[in-house]
Amino acid sequence: MGSPFDVAWIAAHLSDILGKLIEHIELTLLAVGIGFVIAFPVGIYCFRHRKVYPPVTWVTGILYTIPSLAFFVLLIPALGISIVNVEVALVSYTLLILIRNVVAGLEGVSEDTKDAAKGMGLTRGQILWKVEVPLALPVIVAGIRIALVTTIGLVTVSALLGYGGLGFFILDGFGNYFATPVLVGSVLSALLAVVADWGMLALERWLTPWRGGGRLQVST
Repeated sequence: MGSPFDVAWIAAHLSDILGKLIEHIELTLLAVGIGFVIAFPVGIYCFRHRKVYPPVTWVTGILYTIPSLAFFVLLIPALGISIVNVEVALVSYTLLILIRNVVAGLEGVSEDTKDAAKGMGLTRGQILWKVEVPLALPVIVAGIRIALVTTIGLVTVSALLGYGGLGFFILDGFGNYFATPVLVGSVLSALLAVVADWGMLALERWLTPWRGGGRLQVST
């Protein structure tokens, strides 16, 4: 595949690398953001209405198990080869993770805590937003961490549709039997995943200072 590492190529393509890195971040954040906007209220509803939870996890579980490349292809007849196709698939992969962690986080709030809140005169809605959601944040944020890291990896596959961020270099490198772009795309994707994971862990600790350095409960 040629020279394993060509510094001159990297220097000549710094602007392209930065552009694809930004595209990768934008695609990831958009997918996880939309996924969370959908999953958070659905998770709360599932927590309140337990009969709804199994069918919701069944549907989102099916979406999660579809191979990414096959998912992109299946959406082409309806959405064409477009960024909408890519984002619909990416959002679908986040739903199971996010919904399960929202429900798991709310389930983790003790009944004694909620009874104490009721005794203080808080309404059901106030208990949700002032007690349950804050205490569920560690598990919810843990779900977002998993969704972010997973989506960063999936974005590279969407390069086959022309919207793959750093995956463009991986695809281009293999197509031209040139290792340097493959390494650039792979290494930067891995580093992006690590930075995202560390960033979300720092955010979780900042949002929940009362937890100290304890480990997070994660529902996967």
